[in-house]
Amino acid sequence: MIKIGVLGAGHLGKIHLKCIQQIPDYELVGFYDPDNEKAKAVADELGLKRFDDASSLIDVSDVVDIVTPTISHFDCAVEAIKKSKHVFIEKPIAATPQEALKLMDLAAEADVKVQVGHVERFNPAFISAKDDLNKPMFIEAHRLAEFNPRGTDVPVVLDLMIHDIDIVMSVVKSNIRRVYASGVNVVSDTPDIANARLEFDNGAVANLTASRISLKNMRKTRFFQRDAYITVDFLEKVSEVVKMNELDEIPEDPFALILDLGENKKKRQIVFNKPEVKEINAIVEELRSFKDAIVNNSTPAVSIEDGYNALNVAQMILDRIYENANKI
Repeated sequence: MIKIGVLGAGHLGKIHLKCIQQIPDYELVGFYDPDNEKAKAVADELGLKRFDDASSLIDVSDVVDIVTPTISHFDCAVEAIKKSKHVFIEKPIAATPQEALKLMDLAAEADVKVQVGHVERFNPAFISAKDDLNKPMFIEAHRLAEFNPRGTDVPVVLDLMIHDIDIVMSVVKSNIRRVYASGVNVVSDTPDIANARLEFDNGAVANLTASRISLKNMRKTRFFQRDAYITVDFLEKVSEVVKMNELDEIPEDPFALILDLGENKKKRQIVFNKPEVKEINAIVEELRSFKDAIVNNSTPAVSIEDGYNALNVAQMILDRIYENANKI
């Protein structure tokens, strides 16, 4: 059994506590949250041990699950890593890329595993379509949310867009060449709506939009690649793959959609497919995958390097937003 302790019992921390209880290979030793009233309520509701301070929880854990506000990720992770504990950190990995780089060095020195909570990698809709993704050259993502005060301590780029940044970085295997971005502070002191265009060395382009002041929720990404169009709805958990297959002969199906591209070119058939989407809990799966990485001594599914890369790109986007704002 792997002993795991959770730092943070807010909205997401409470979800993590419940999910860990569903994974037999973890022994949940308890949690710590500085909010006395909230901590007492969670302890009573879930029947868990509540620790009086973070250090005592870290000391008795093999794995520390950090689900605290972003500003405290670095300090919590440093203490855990220096005590040779494996660490799971909710996204973003830290408040700045510089902090993330320091965590990378510490983790390598301590020889511990670190996984970052980019949960959309484990979204069943994305998983169902992932095998069909083959060098996408244009990606368009919309992540819109109705306003919720929770999360406004950081810009929308770090709160919402970073999910799509990580997804894009995981499927486009190329360095970023150029970043364009703009954003607006509407109800908070940091950008609440933002758009970014990422251009990669291999010619791929990603257009990302995130808003936390929308009238409706949306989490949809479209991938365009040679002979295929793939859409993933992360919110509704459905995906669709549209492919254009070259034909040696015309099928007998009278309803088949055939494209005639002209003389000396093979006709193509448009094929629609909805991959099977399994019903899984993405948070349970990411925490279980981290357990597997520890047990098998393998690289976590979302590594500390992945967390740094996503945060670094997010910071590049924020830098462009602030540069443009200063020109006004």
